[in-house]
Amino acid sequence: MAKDKVTPPKEDDLPDGEVLRSVSSVSKEEIERAAQVAKKTGSRTLEVLQATRAITEEEKQKALALKWGLEYCDLGGVQIPDELFKQVPDWLLKELKVIPISLKDGVLVLGVTDPLNVRAADEIAAATGYEVKLVVVCETQLMQILQARLGAGEKIDAKLLEGVVGEVEQSVDIDYAGGSESQDSAVELRMSEEEPIVKLVNAVLIKGISAGASDIHIQPEESGVRVRYRVDGVLQDSTKIPRTIAAPVTSRIKVMASLDIAEKRKPQDGRIDLTLDKKRYELRVSCLPVIFGEKIVMRVAEQDGGLVGLPKLGFSEDALKAIEAGIVRPYGMILVVGPTGSGKSTTLYSILDRVNTPEKNIITVENPVERKMAGLSQVDIGSDRSPLTFATALRSILRQDPNVIMIGEIRDHETALIAAEASLTGHLVLSTLHTNDAPGAVTRLIDMEIEPFLISSCLILVISQRLCRRLCTDCKQPYEVEGNHLARLGFKTMEGSTEKIPIFKAKPGGCSVCRGRGYKGRIGVFEILVMSDEIRALTLKRASSMEIREQATKLGMVPMLQDALAKILQGVTTVEEVLRVVDIETD
Repeated sequence: MAKDKVTPPKEDDLPDGEVLRSVSSVSKEEIERAAQVAKKTGSRTLEVLQATRAITEEEKQKALALKWGLEYCDLGGVQIPDELFKQVPDWLLKELKVIPISLKDGVLVLGVTDPLNVRAADEIAAATGYEVKLVVVCETQLMQILQARLGAGEKIDAKLLEGVVGEVEQSVDIDYAGGSESQDSAVELRMSEEEPIVKLVNAVLIKGISAGASDIHIQPEESGVRVRYRVDGVLQDSTKIPRTIAAPVTSRIKVMASLDIAEKRKPQDGRIDLTLDKKRYELRVSCLPVIFGEKIVMRVAEQDGGLVGLPKLGFSEDALKAIEAGIVRPYGMILVVGPTGSGKSTTLYSILDRVNTPEKNIITVENPVERKMAGLSQVDIGSDRSPLTFATALRSILRQDPNVIMIGEIRDHETALIAAEASLTGHLVLSTLHTNDAPGAVTRLIDMEIEPFLISSCLILVISQRLCRRLCTDCKQPYEVEGNHLARLGFKTMEGSTEKIPIFKAKPGGCSVCRGRGYKGRIGVFEILVMSDEIRALTLKRASSMEIREQATKLGMVPMLQDALAKILQGVTTVEEVLRVVDIETD
């Protein structure tokens, strides 16, 4: 097992001067100056010494190893067997930033960059069953090996990052903290325009977009800034930016998004338009003050990409027929429900694309407009300068002779009432609502004080959805599971079945096609509630969502979990993915 937990240093991780000088040529004066800069900037002394090139990364790591009584291992001369990587799950290696070095007599030697990373020892020991021995290694060498072995294509080039730090420290005086707020902002602005910072931010954005990320996270922490990408709905670490250049990196992004770099106490929203490989992208930027700086999240939206199309979203044949029958109706309301990030907007845009003909006047009101579509009149109420709300915009839209109205989200009584009344006066209304399931949309509208007779008259159907990751078709692995086992996980239709059922799972470590993930892309799992006479009668009685669900199931509604099971049996996704995104208790 791992060594006993050590007590962290009180204020700084700087080894004793004698220890540091025993492995480097740094002077006492350089250490003292670095300590002063670290105190002013909130960095760590060792980071400043390395950033200013007073010591090398290797010297820093050797000093840390000596201080905490661990061995130092130079990975440059180590040959790590391929089979050793199979002993530890890939995601653990990436998340914990560790590397297996050797395995002998049940003891796994694990390379770490932080001697106090006892979490790594505990989690790797639990995952492998081996006793774990920690040794200290250089992060640059570790990341190079992980990139080569695990196909971690999203990692930013360590040499680029190291070069940026060096260039910035040489070109700009690091000791700017402690001045007035306006002086600090002026220095940050000047640093943000330095070529190395521009290159680093561009690399972060390009890596994220190239990896297919839906969101790019710039997250400040005590020891630095984490860059993470959300790919296929799952957040993944990419790299860590040193704290010494965190402020100019944040300022560079805020400048690109036309935000106020001097404002650090209030949340801000902006937008970045960029072109990559002849494709246009819009990055919606959200900046939030946190305890170690400002966290930035950028939502990536491709502007030129073709719409997926309803048949490719994952609907079953019967579900697709129900939707097609609903969207050709001249008036009424169609709702798409689910949590944030479940693909509601994609489904709405696919429906809009399906009904978008020259004979129809289609108007949308969105906050913000997520995709620009030809042939539509799109109203953006997301701008700070816009005086419009969903309700006020809808009143004006009704005077614009629309055939189809799309409302980004129904979130209050006024919007819901106008939408319901519009759907009864010759308009097809499309919108989203935050509920857990399709039957819950009816009770949610009643909770918003919409009269049951209005709901029963205007509502055509409700689409509830979630997104599961698709298995990589190049490397997915078959295996068999007993039907009763699936029943215990919530798949009720498998109850009593003892036969072995062939399904698929993700290959550990994936392949080059899926970039080591085992999954590539996502697919929707759905349930469709069609408003029948029986459901309308329950609505008028203000029945509970459970009563509506029971009646809808009797009439043929396929619960989401059963739709997901069909995709598992088809080899499209996995049991683990379905259990990750579908709430069994509400299904």
